[in-house]
Amino acid sequence: MSQPIHRTVPVPGGRIHLVEQGEGPIVLLVHGFPESWHSWRHQLPALADAGYRAVAIDVRGYGRSSKPHDIAAYRMLAHVADNTGVVRALDAPVAAIVGHDWGSPIAANTALLRPDLFPAVALLSVPYTPRSDRRPTEAYNALGGTGEFYITYFQEPGRAEAEIEPDIRTWLRGVYTALSGETHDASVFLVEPGGRMSDHFTDRPLPGWFTEADLDFYTTEFERTGLTGALNRYRNVDRDWEDLAAWRRAPLTQPSLYAAGELDATTTWLSRAIAAHATTLPGLVSTHILEGCGHWIQQERPAEVNELLIDWLRGLSR
Repeated sequence: MSQPIHRTVPVPGGRIHLVEQGEGPIVLLVHGFPESWHSWRHQLPALADAGYRAVAIDVRGYGRSSKPHDIAAYRMLAHVADNTGVVRALDAPVAAIVGHDWGSPIAANTALLRPDLFPAVALLSVPYTPRSDRRPTEAYNALGGTGEFYITYFQEPGRAEAEIEPDIRTWLRGVYTALSGETHDASVFLVEPGGRMSDHFTDRPLPGWFTEADLDFYTTEFERTGLTGALNRYRNVDRDWEDLAAWRRAPLTQPSLYAAGELDATTTWLSRAIAAHATTLPGLVSTHILEGCGHWIQQERPAEVNELLIDWLRGLSR
């Protein structure tokens, strides 16, 4: 079996750290919040064994990748440029792209804007939602009720950092546990007036799919980098909406795959987007909702997700 290799490659906006394993067509893996390339630790060897060159990146703002100070440097167009730069740096003609959580819209928009480089896209947890007519922060404000939806809570620079960074390990433990299928608790997404996300955390054991060593890894990464770069992705939702005006309601036509956990709150909140995939993802090959699974799908159910991805990838060449 081939071994994973760590590399840092130059991209127009700085550098991207990646971990690659295997040889063959490239499969670019894009993580979400608050994660890193490590969230694909189960997919890297499986894809490599199946004959693919699996490449898991640290999204800008994470790990050893660039962390610009300017909030606008985390706009969607910058992430698209990073993914394009990675494929160019690896001297590949094209790549299938797979995204989870925030990585899902990053992957979707990368495929939307650069179909020449990304002829296939798989989305995990977060469905494809084309640019709509409503400003995102207005929509998120309406979801908070008497409090705040978590994305609204993340908008003010420094506010969420003040909650998270004094005890990063405890905060990460709380969010990973709350969104797991074993102990799912969607209340963490709503912040009471004057409160914090962590007010909803409870002292529960880590889910079976997530070890103390995994928590150590993520904690070490974020203690070194802080959370600002990661949170700046949320602070660009309105800027993305403005940047992508020309792609209003644009479908994503490449062959695609969608998979999510049955107990992921996203599956409920964005059920209309999932139902609309017949129109917004006309190239959709299949949809899979994994029973009893939460948000962290590729970590919670690695064997099932690996099988789904490999079957989909092999089908692309038939």
